[in-house]
Amino acid sequence: MRIRTDDEVYRVDAVWLGPPKATFPWRARYVAWGVGIPVFLLVLAVERQLGFGFGFFSTAWAFVLTILITRMITAKISHERPLGAVLTMWLRELQTPREQTSGAGGAVTATKIRVRNQRPLPKHKRHPAAAGAHPHHQTARPRGARPPAPR
Repeated sequence: MRIRTDDEVYRVDAVWLGPPKATFPWRARYVAWGVGIPVFLLVLAVERQLGFGFGFFSTAWAFVLTILITRMITAKISHERPLGAVLTMWLRELQTPREQTSGAGGAVTATKIRVRNQRPLPKHKRHPAAAGAHPHHQTARPRGARPPAPR
């Protein structure tokens, strides 16, 4: 037995080819028209804010940018993932709290570091009294030296 799905219904794109008997030479879904017109107006507004005048070439470049942006947007949307869901996902992605990479705290100072006039000696050159060692503790002895005789 073969079970048919309803995928074929969604494979048909709702496409507007243009006015009757004067169709466009390209195919564009209704969604692309709905996205492209506001994108075109937004691109024109951005061009004006950047100081570009309203002329043939600036409008042509706005048209080219609109086509590229609209294609990028409509490539992400489908009947299973509508435009509203994509916009909501994008907004939530922008508003999500991020991990803080910078440390929290104040300025670092060296006021707690003790500074001495003399350089510290290595452990094998220190005297027990100078190092503040306990008199009953043994001091480090050089290699090969025998331990002192027991008393």
